[in-house]
Amino acid sequence: MLVFPNAKLNLGLYITQRRPDGFHNLESVFLPLPWTDALELLPAPVGQAASITLTGRPIPGAPETNLCLRAYELLQADFPQLPPVQLYLHKIVPIGAGLGGGSADAAFALKAVNELFGLNLSVENLTSYARRLGSDCAFFIRNQPVLAVEKGDVFEGISLSLAGTGCVVVYPNLHISTAEAYARITPQAPVHPLREALAQPMETWRSTVSNDFETALTPAHPVLAEIKQQLYAAGATYASMSGSGSAVYGLWAGAEPPVLAWPAAFSVWQGVL
Repeated sequence: MLVFPNAKLNLGLYITQRRPDGFHNLESVFLPLPWTDALELLPAPVGQAASITLTGRPIPGAPETNLCLRAYELLQADFPQLPPVQLYLHKIVPIGAGLGGGSADAAFALKAVNELFGLNLSVENLTSYARRLGSDCAFFIRNQPVLAVEKGDVFEGISLSLAGTGCVVVYPNLHISTAEAYARITPQAPVHPLREALAQPMETWRSTVSNDFETALTPAHPVLAEIKQQLYAAGATYASMSGSGSAVYGLWAGAEPPVLAWPAAFSVWQGVL
């Protein structure tokens, strides 16, 4: 079985409170982005244990700790009849970019195992497993726009469609760790409630929708502001950093995005949502 785990964008991201468990409460809208990895899942040959082969972008850590393999092991613990599998992950979506690529891989692995072996798990059950793998993972089970709250794994419906919107996503080959990003954040309530702000025309978002991580990280990483400025100069209706960075995206309301020149070390996706 071959699946294509897609990335996500954050429309607004506010860190509102530090939780007693050490995590943070947040408020953000998650939007699927059609920049994808490729994940193949096959039954392993007789006598072989479950394994994963990684190609494409280098992934930190030992392969046996990869979230896709952990997703299989999570299900195998509850369904011991599952045979061993061979996983092949070709990594395309940048890592440490705020695009949720690793979380998507894990969620799609859960869905693929469920389908390939006929486990008949409901969306709710798969979402519960995904939450155990990481906060962002649960989003990719339904994979549709949501308002994310609490740790980013509790979702509220939102009436929002960006179909036909042009999009450019730029990753400046800068890995920003989650630890660094949160160390620079002071939790606070958003000035403009996100649901209300996003209900207004996109032309207004520039002054009402922001990302707390972008504000905190830009002084240490000025390239983020430089990319954003270039996107606006090229006519973007709205531009922002995604997640805890360092990918920066621009949106063109109802229009194809222009082809822009970027340094060779950058990774870029562009298309229409």
